Amino acid sequence: MIEEAIRVIRQDTLIQYVLPIFFAAMAIEALWSRRARPGTYEARDTIASMWMLVASVVIELVPKTLLVGVLIVVHEGSPLRDVVGRQAWAWGVLFVLDDFVYYWFHRLNHEVRFLWAGHVNHHSSEHMNFATALRQAPGERTYKLVYWIPLAALGFDAAMILTVMGINLTYQFWVHTEAIRRMPGWFEAVLNTPSHHRVHHASNVRYLDRNHAGVFIVWDRLFGTFSPELEAEPVVYGLTKNLGTSRPWTVLVHGYADILRDLRRAGSFGAAWRYLLLAPGWSHDGHDERASVLRAEAGLS
Repeated sequence: MIEEAIRVIRQDTLIQYVLPIFFAAMAIEALWSRRARPGTYEARDTIASMWMLVASVVIELVPKTLLVGVLIVVHEGSPLRDVVGRQAWAWGVLFVLDDFVYYWFHRLNHEVRFLWAGHVNHHSSEHMNFATALRQAPGERTYKLVYWIPLAALGFDAAMILTVMGINLTYQFWVHTEAIRRMPGWFEAVLNTPSHHRVHHASNVRYLDRNHAGVFIVWDRLFGTFSPELEAEPVVYGLTKNLGTSRPWTVLVHGYADILRDLRRAGSFGAAWRYLLLAPGWSHDGHDERASVLRAEAGLS
């Protein structure tokens, strides 16, 4: 099954075609920003983003292979495997289901401390640009495909799932920019946009843990995690407590290092589990900076 998994992964070649486009878009955006929005790019920050991209590719090699193998096994045992094929309707349904799964995967990465440690790298930049889009989170790549196993059980094969996941991530690249302020109203109502995603990367209390969408912002509207970008409250990018450095190693491991620090001072087994499973910001000493708590204290919904 491992050989089959490797074959499926090798056939997933979308990134080879879009990566040159991504780098070209970065170059164009950097030139634009020199005059229109100075400070959009910072050399050390961009280099750190590129290191996270490389680290993600390397770190996910083994877990991705194993989990694609699981997708294959689950698909082969699915009673729907002979119903769901490569029909046009199947691709359409999978596209929507994939985005639904991505929403919950992404949301849980923000609401469970241990998962946040594997995702926080992507939010550690204090800049919003196309390089930030490529600042992937290596830690989350070790478990990401677990969330997509139910789609294999519904009869979608592993190659289809990887292809649609790639299309979804390709869409998400373009929302990491300040060059586009607003899309038409109907577009903003249904789809994820740069405006919506700027909110997602904000450290403002109002915007914390909002707009987890991949492609369809309707999930956030349905499940109560949507916030518009307000002209009265400009976005401040980064973390609530920024790293103060762009050293790649620090960017890579700081989320896990912070958890280990808190586990050492937890004082009890129950507190240790809470540090792992509750949202970032909880502390056993009564100090609570979870996003929901901060919003309540500020009188925000």
